[in-house]
Amino acid sequence: MRFVKGHGTENDFVILPDPDGELELTAGRVAALCDRRAGIGADGVLRAVRTKAAADPAVEGQDAEWFMDYRNADGSIAEMCGNGTRVFARYLVSAGLAAPGEWDIATRAGLRRVALGPAGDVRVDMGPPAYLGTGEATLAGRTYRGAAVSVGNPHLACRVDEPVAGLDLCRAPGFDAAQFPEGVNVEFYRFLGDRHVEMRVFERGSGETRSCGTGTVATALAAAIAQAGGGAAAPRGTWTVDVPGGRVTVDLEDLTSHLTGPAVLVAEGEIILAE
Repeated sequence: MRFVKGHGTENDFVILPDPDGELELTAGRVAALCDRRAGIGADGVLRAVRTKAAADPAVEGQDAEWFMDYRNADGSIAEMCGNGTRVFARYLVSAGLAAPGEWDIATRAGLRRVALGPAGDVRVDMGPPAYLGTGEATLAGRTYRGAAVSVGNPHLACRVDEPVAGLDLCRAPGFDAAQFPEGVNVEFYRFLGDRHVEMRVFERGSGETRSCGTGTVATALAAAIAQAGGGAAAPRGTWTVDVPGGRVTVDLEDLTSHLTGPAVLVAEGEIILAE
């Protein structure tokens, strides 16, 4: 099986070229690929398939040449991945499958427009994040209130006062399963300055990751709401989000949001997987 390895702020992915949709990508195969001891190791898998060959009802009618079929490290299917979209776009340009510039990628959360040159950062139109009210997460016996946000996938972004490096994210935070029946990505963030926060995240299906693109957008919206004193009518603007793997910027706009950050390809080759 051919593969490419890449990361966006150290949120890492195995990319599988499958333009004609011929690869049988089972949950077991995904988990084996993402195993950091017995496989390549990654937070998730990005299957690069032409949209017309995807055979996925979630992308029917989307006018984009390429579909980013994203799977979490445990093999479960996910709607969207912001860091993954940047890495996916960088791979397509590097492989000669797309030209530098602006174009759309099909995802299960809808079309995502990317803008990139032959090298450097990638900018992704993440769509409008939706504030869905408040929720609670429990971690190490403490309860944290947060903002429930959809960025095509579910998030709960919780503000903390202490440095996020001191949080114990070895285990999944608790949450209200009735509020999040399909699970939720839980972010913990702290203000560092004006429109500047630090963040750590526990992703459903993957555990703690070094970064989460959709999570940084959810956190920026939650922080904007908190800074404005609550309510969904948050001020717009550009936010800097520091994650363990680096730094990204999030632009909150009237009708959409944009995520900008690095996308790096580090290896390519073949892997032999047991059936």
